[in-house]
Amino acid sequence: MTGAITQRAFKRSFRKLLQGLALPLLIIILWETFSSLGWLNHYLLPPPTQIGDRLLTIAGNGELIKHLEASLYRVVCGFSLALCMALPLGFLLGLTPGVRDFLTPSLSFFQQIPGIAWIPMFILWLGIDEASKIAIIVYSAFFPIFLNTLLGIAGTDPKLKEVAYTYGLSRWDLMIRVYLPSAAPSIFIGMRLGLSYCWRSLVAAELLGASKGIGYLIQEGREMAQPDLMFVGVFIIGLIGLFLDYIFHHLEKKFLPWQAKVETQEASTWETS
Repeated sequence: MTGAITQRAFKRSFRKLLQGLALPLLIIILWETFSSLGWLNHYLLPPPTQIGDRLLTIAGNGELIKHLEASLYRVVCGFSLALCMALPLGFLLGLTPGVRDFLTPSLSFFQQIPGIAWIPMFILWLGIDEASKIAIIVYSAFFPIFLNTLLGIAGTDPKLKEVAYTYGLSRWDLMIRVYLPSAAPSIFIGMRLGLSYCWRSLVAAELLGASKGIGYLIQEGREMAQPDLMFVGVFIIGLIGLFLDYIFHHLEKKFLPWQAKVETQEASTWETS
């Protein structure tokens, strides 16, 4: 029985993979075909083979690794700091309506200001080095994580809390056994959104002031009139973002097994209906 379920899950995953790759492969084939027929301007839209050759070149000479290391370092530092700030504050405001009412207007104001708008000010305050770039990433990732944590905690089912009080759970046990499991799906969504915002703000910061990084690679391609290099930077950002989101998705399945069971049951019901 278990083997049959595993086999169905593998087939379902493989089918999803094929479905997901169908459209990108079709676009690449048409793109390359139209380029070879001369229907596309190679300067404005270089063919995929030219972009692939450029990718192999900068990967072979070590240039790509240098830019990737710089960008990943900034994202990891900024995202980690955002987590350390957003999660505790989201828990605090989710558990204390009075504090939430006091701080919500100010936080809502700052939420409306995109991180890109702060880039000149952060450069002025923190300089053009790593601190300003990491600060922009922290600012951009903070609000998705914070708001989803707050909503997850504040939206905990009152019946679950009543049961916990009936069994005499301590405040700490209440947090670990009731609030955290209830808010975990929302928190994971906030983390995935926050990571996505990290990359957006990072590229903007590296475009304006950096000596290395994927955003700088795109800027270098623009300044040197090399669109294939710009496309390499864009595709690398998309692939890394997709890979990191995939990791978070599987971490969510691991730490929230009940969510995975619900998804599997829904998929099985859909297939049999």
